[in-house]
Amino acid sequence: MNKHFLGDTAVLLGRSLRHITRSPDTIITTAIMPIAMLLLFVYVFGGAIETGSDSYVNYLLPGILLITIASGISYTAFRLFLDMQGGIFERFQSMPIARSSVLWAHVLTSLVANLISLVVVVLVALLIGFRTGAGVLGWLAVAGILVLFTLALTWIAVIPGLTAKSVDGASAFSYPLIFLPFLSSAFVPTGTMPGPVRAFAEHQPVTSIVNTIRDLFTQQPVGTDIWAALAWCVGILVVAYIFATVSYRRRIS
Repeated sequence: MNKHFLGDTAVLLGRSLRHITRSPDTIITTAIMPIAMLLLFVYVFGGAIETGSDSYVNYLLPGILLITIASGISYTAFRLFLDMQGGIFERFQSMPIARSSVLWAHVLTSLVANLISLVVVVLVALLIGFRTGAGVLGWLAVAGILVLFTLALTWIAVIPGLTAKSVDGASAFSYPLIFLPFLSSAFVPTGTMPGPVRAFAEHQPVTSIVNTIRDLFTQQPVGTDIWAALAWCVGILVVAYIFATVSYRRRIS
């Protein structure tokens, strides 16, 4: 049945995307919070925050993009939980389809929905003054990092989607992920933080990812940050994928 994996995934992906088109408030809700934070920090707090950047929106946007993804993947856990509770997985088991295609359809749906939300946030940032000299390759590099980060967090979301006991439990896991950028270089330089907080901020994944995206937007040398960012994303993706697939096999066995 594995030879039908691509076809089965495409069919189930279409099913999940249709659910989103019938409920566009999912994407709207996902984008509203990051946009509100973007406007709040730019127009309320931005004037009081010293970052060494000519434009605070340019400094802020990479962190807001990661928050957009962190808030968006909660819907993956939510939709997966509803499918599990609705008995659709048991129905799929009685059909000649690749078992892994069920999970991959949810993961790819998350990727599509989050990319749409990211585009909306970038458009709003452009309207309020975001500017970048990055060329096509720079934008492609940013897009690649965001896609990798989205996949890593989405596979994390799959785990509570399969194992949670309630709807609230399925989506609540995303709150620490949304909060993590606040303890990074996303909003202020880490050099302004007290010792222990600074040590944590400089050695957690969000800081290296934010710094890499910021350097790509400003056409600055990315240095070692890009390798740290890629290592974090790939490492999280691999570990989350393993735990998610193990949880899935236990759930359907």
